[in-house]
Amino acid sequence: MFFVYLLRSGKDARYYVGQTEDIRRRVAQHNAGQVQATRARRPLMLLGYEEYPTRDQARYREYQLKHHSDKKRAFIAKFAPP
Repeated sequence: MFFVYLLRSGKDARYYVGQTEDIRRRVAQHNAGQVQATRARRPLMLLGYEEYPTRDQARYREYQLKHHSDKKRAFIAKFAPP
């Protein structure tokens, strides 16, 4: 099982979308500063995730979210508190 996840920065309240096979390990890496893209935005909170059966499907969904602002807004609205 693969995951597309949404993180929210506790520092600047911005969002980050990523994909992984092991969501617990990946969120721990983000909060430990091992991911360059989010190192300066720690602490990060996992807001939610979607599951996909293959890595290709998860990567495609991540691509959609990162390249289509309307899809990203809908993804954020699905998990973020109002």
